[in-house]
This record gives sequence, structure tokens and C-alpha cells, in this order.
Amino acid sequence: MNEVLERIGQLKLVPMVVLDKAEQAGPFGDALVAGGLPIAEITFRTDAAADAIEALAKRGDLLVGAGTVLTVEQVDRAIDAGAAFLVAPGTNPRVVEHAYLHRMPMLPGVATPTDIELAMSLGLDTVKFFPAETMGGVGALKALAGPYRNVRFLPTGGITPEKLPDYLKLPCVLACGGSWLAPRDKLAAGDFDAIRKLVERAVAILGAR
Repeated sequence: MNEVLERIGQLKLVPMVVLDKAEQAGPFGDALVAGGLPIAEITFRTDAAADAIEALAKRGDLLVGAGTVLTVEQVDRAIDAGAAFLVAPGTNPRVVEHAYLHRMPMLPGVATPTDIELAMSLGLDTVKFFPAETMGGVGALKALAGPYRNVRFLPTGGITPEKLPDYLKLPCVLACGGSWLAPRDKLAAGDFDAIRKLVERAVAILGAR
């Protein structure tokens, strides 16, 4: 499990995507790899999610996770599809414990100190901070890092390319989640070249830190 989290930490940015059709997975994966960011979080917000995860996981050149994992059943579906990690908007003990039984890395969402302590009580030290910008952004994370020095965060929600460097400067930040890398209108139009360019720009920002 630690190896997966270490790899996320090395890549520093997790593209989050809602795929309406499983057929979009192949060219989307190509765009990520060509752009230099071989990782994706496919959210369970559409019926195509499990099939898309499976298609991407089978490639072998991408680290693929499942997002918006809200139920035990979705944990099982994500694992069956080949997901390497799970992400949730909140911390549901039943879901977290089920993932742990399968030795599946999971980053549940937190927004408050109480949420963080609940996650810690479940044995976790890496969590998603969501919705990041709405909950105070970089300033909030700086404050939370004080009492929770051993907790690492994956801030997600409202982060833009311009704000990305400030988040990644924080020692408590493992990586950031970014939905701007796969706009739904670009996916619908099949404009994967535009997505590749967005990924390339993000990778350039990461390299310039």
C-alpha cells in the first residue's frame, strides 16, 4: 500500500476525470502518458466508471484509482476492475475498513479536525482534503498541519494551475487532485489533443517548482 502512495507522491498531481463512456478511456490514457503524467482517478459518477478503470488498468503504463467511492459495493467493483487506490469525498468507517481488509490504499475525504481524527482512529495517515478551496485552501492546510504533523493530504476541489505551486510547497501535501486536466466538454468532443496539452502544461508547472 505504501508503494502506491509513494508513487502518487512522486507524480504530485492526480488528474480526476468523469468518463461518460468507457470508450473514452483508451484515448484519455494515451493523452496522459503522452503528456507525461501516467496517473488518473476515475470517479464513480457514471455507469462507465468500472469499465473505464478496467480498460486503463490493463494498459500497464498507468496508475489508476477509483474516486467518489461511497459504498462497500463500489470498493469491490473498483478492486475487481483493477484499481490501485481509492479516493472518497468523506470518511465512512465501514467503507474504509472494507478497503483495508483488501489491503487497498484508500484516501478518505476530510474537511475538519474531527474528520482527520476519525481517519486517524481508523489507522490512516494520508487523507484527501476536500473541498480544498472552499474549506480555506493553503491557509487551512497550514493550520491543520500544526497539530496533525504526521498526516499527509491530497487537497482536491477548486485547485487551478495557478494555485498548484502554493499547495505543493507545503510539506504536508502528498499531491494534489486536479479536475481541470480532463474537461468534460473536451472529452465529449473527443479532443484528446487538447487534454494532452493541458497535461503537458501541468507537468511543466510541476517541473518548475
